Amino acid sequence: MQWKALAGLTLGATQAHALLRFACSQLVVERFDPLLNPGAVSPHVHQVRFVSFNVTMDPGNDFPSISTCTTCTFKEDFSNYWTAVLYFKHPNGTFKRVPQLPGQLLGNPNGGMTVYYIQPPSGSFTSFKKGFRMIVGDAMARAVNTSSPEANAMNFRCLDANGGNGGVTGAPGTDSQTLPSKPCAGGIRSQINFPTCWDGVNIDSANHKSHVAYPTNGACPSTHPVQIPQIFLETVWDTAQLNSMWPSGTPQPFVFSMGDPTGAGQHADYMFGWQGDSLTRAMNSCKDFGGSCSTLLTQSESAINSCKQQARVDEATDGWLPALPGCNPIQAGPGRAVANSGCGAPTTWIGTDPTAPPVPTGNPPASTVTPPVSTVVPAPGGTAAHWAQCGGQGYAGPTTCASPYTCKAQNAYYSQCL
Repeated sequence: MQWKALAGLTLGATQAHALLRFACSQLVVERFDPLLNPGAVSPHVHQVRFVSFNVTMDPGNDFPSISTCTTCTFKEDFSNYWTAVLYFKHPNGTFKRVPQLPGQLLGNPNGGMTVYYIQPPSGSFTSFKKGFRMIVGDAMARAVNTSSPEANAMNFRCLDANGGNGGVTGAPGTDSQTLPSKPCAGGIRSQINFPTCWDGVNIDSANHKSHVAYPTNGACPSTHPVQIPQIFLETVWDTAQLNSMWPSGTPQPFVFSMGDPTGAGQHADYMFGWQGDSLTRAMNSCKDFGGSCSTLLTQSESAINSCKQQARVDEATDGWLPALPGCNPIQAGPGRAVANSGCGAPTTWIGTDPTAPPVPTGNPPASTVTPPVSTVVPAPGGTAAHWAQCGGQGYAGPTTCASPYTCKAQNAYYSQCL
């Protein structure tokens, strides 16, 4: 399969070519997607990395100059990364957002997305240009098109009890292109490869995909002859803590935020934002699998975890919810899902109009942002799991954390079990 070939490319890169592998903590969870739904609330929830994230994001914005912090290990990376969110459907019909675990050897970032930048095997590449953006995946897909290079560039890995992943290519039976059908003792890891070939002209396209392409037999097509660094995103979903609520013999209970119980609709968005030529310098020299890079500035774990943004859509995304946020009934396919509306979900956001010229910080002034009202449904059992919310203004869920974690305030509106 194509993703096996891409895994092989990753292996080769770790052995002989430049590689960046680093953590990015979670900035916010909310229904924004400035690529597919600019200036409007997105149909479904995303998890986001990076502080300049907004409802509308002009390609002319210089992210390093308008941002106050970055959620990523390297201070020079002001790029935006976001993916759909995974939920657990309880037998009683309620939904709970699945927390994330950090990648191996990367400390304890809050949220735990692992980002890779991998130099092409040839060693020759062109870095992304200011304003460059792209999307991989199709949120409305409910069946895997095995003839599609894009669909074959995404998969899942069922991790063992100690988080083992079976190596780069995975042990037999650990990888699948849809969500695993059995409980995974160490959680489920989403694995998403972005295209590595560019047309050399356009920093974006109408569908946010046509200006890039995947290689064929290791070579870029003539329509997209320029090699760019491979971006590979990993998200480890801590499904293990919910396995005990999975009734034996029933279908797998995990569903993505767009109402996708198959996993075929997983997707990711990217907006380039590295400072100056820092990415080019790093891609020409750094090969450490998760360590420091001498040409880049590394920030502390506490610094990346403190980079936060208040959600601005007035709805609950965490705790035990009666329905997925937005209008997202479960649609199992195999036909494509259809968009839904009219369920009463919020369609406006809190704060200033982000379509106006950007303010100096790249976000609405704090004085104009009103915190959302929490409508969280308390969790069964009365305790909050690791990474779960356990307090904050308006919060109605459990305030006691499962052992050995304690409830720690992140701000006036959000406390978390850490």
